[in-house]
Amino acid sequence: MNAPRTPHLDSRLPSVGTTIFTVMSALAAEVGAVNLGQGFPDFDCDPALLDAVTGAMREGLNQYPPMAGVPALRQAVARKVEALYGHRYDPDREITITAGATQAILTAVLCCVHPGDEVIVLEPCYDSYAPNIELAGGRVVRVPLTPGSFRPDFAKIAAAMSPKTRAIIVNSPHNPSATVWTKAEMDQLAHLLAGTEVLLISDEVYEHMVYDGRPHVSAASIPALASRAFVVSSFGKTYHVTGWKVGYVAAPAPLSAEFRKVHQFNVFTVNTPVQHGLASYMEDPRPYLDLAAFYQRKRDLFRAGLASSRLKLLPSEGTYFQSVDYSAVSSLPEAEFCQWLTREVGVAAIPLSAFYEGGFEQGFARLCFAKKDETLQAALARLARL
Repeated sequence: MNAPRTPHLDSRLPSVGTTIFTVMSALAAEVGAVNLGQGFPDFDCDPALLDAVTGAMREGLNQYPPMAGVPALRQAVARKVEALYGHRYDPDREITITAGATQAILTAVLCCVHPGDEVIVLEPCYDSYAPNIELAGGRVVRVPLTPGSFRPDFAKIAAAMSPKTRAIIVNSPHNPSATVWTKAEMDQLAHLLAGTEVLLISDEVYEHMVYDGRPHVSAASIPALASRAFVVSSFGKTYHVTGWKVGYVAAPAPLSAEFRKVHQFNVFTVNTPVQHGLASYMEDPRPYLDLAAFYQRKRDLFRAGLASSRLKLLPSEGTYFQSVDYSAVSSLPEAEFCQWLTREVGVAAIPLSAFYEGGFEQGFARLCFAKKDETLQAALARLARL
C-alpha cells in the first residue's frame, strides 16, 4: 500500500522565502556575533509598564475585549494624536487596536485592495508591503526613492499613478534609510493625491524617534491626507516591547468601518490585559515624549564610535537605524558583505538591497542602535578593526 501523499499546494506567495532578518539573526547566533541586524531592543521596558499589565491580569481582565480594542486605550490614543498632531479622531469609530503594525498594514490593504488594483510602494521598503498587496490580488507598483538621499521623487510617483491606483504606502520615519519626510514633502503628497480616490497607508511606527529638533509630520496633521489615510503606529516600538505585537490604526470612520470588517475575521481582537496596561501607562506622556532624546543619545554614541572606521555614515534623521556606505572597506555585494561582516568581524548587519525587489546594489548596510550601551560598545570595538 502506498504511503499517504500530501496534496500539492499552489503557493499564494511563490517568490517568498525565509526573510533576510531570520537568516542574519541565525548566522549571528551561530558565530557569536553582536546582532545589530534585526530591529529590536536588547534592554527591558519600564517596570511600571509590566506592573500595569500584571495588575490588569490580577484584576481579572483576561477575557475577550471589544473587537476594536479596549475603550480606555482607544481614548488614550485619540488624546495623544490630538495633542501631538492636532487631529481629533473619534475613539469609538476611528481608532482600532491591532496585533502589531504588520497586521494593521495587512488589514488596511485587504480592506481596500481588490484584484487588479495597483498599490504604489516606495523602495527600499519594509518587506511585508509587497506580499500584503499580492495576497489581496493587487499589483505592486514600485517607485524608487532617490538613490543616496532616499527622498521622495514626486515626478516618478505621479508617473506611476494610473486609474487603477488604489493606494500608496508611505513610511516616515523610514526603515531602512532613517530619513524623515518634511512638512513640504507631506504637503506635496497631499497635493498629488488631491482630487483622486487614492488611499494612503501611512506607516508611522517610528513616530517618536525623530532627531536633531526635527518634527514628525504625521499624515494625521495634514487634513487633506488624514481624510484618506490609515495611520499606523506601534506600541511595541514606542515602549520597547516589540514581542507584545500591539499597535493601532487611526482612520476616518468610513475607512475604519471597512478596516474593522477585515480585522474582526483575521485577528478579531488583541490580548486584553496588555491593552488595559497600556491604557494606564499612557496617562503619563513622558515615555513617548522623551523617546527621541533617549535614542538620539544612543545614535550619537554609535555614530561617534563609527567615525574612526572606514565606514561612511549616512544621515540618521529618525528610527533606530544607522545605514553605512562600506565601499571603502569592501567591493562585495551587500548580502555577501553582511555575511562577511558577521563571520569575520563579529557584527551582524542587514543589506539595504534586501529592501528592493531583486536587490539594488549601492554598497550600503543597515545597523540597529536600539541596544544597551555595552552592546553598542562591544560592536564598535569590533567595527574599529575596519
